[in-house]
Amino acid sequence: MSQPIKIKLVRSPIGTNQRVRQTLKGLGLGRVGSERELVRSPAVEGMLRRVSHLVAEVKK
Repeated sequence: MSQPIKIKLVRSPIGTNQRVRQTLKGLGLGRVGSERELVRSPAVEGMLRRVSHLVAEVKK
């Protein structure tokens, strides 16, 4: 089974393009400070690369 990864939205998506905002929505991150635990997969890794400047990994 894949490792879970916990991410947090730390910067606002204001001023980003629509593709970045839709990626955040797909990850389930809406507001600054929101956190989500996701299963690490190639699709999730690609989405995180696209929004890496807005999110941070939460250490457990």
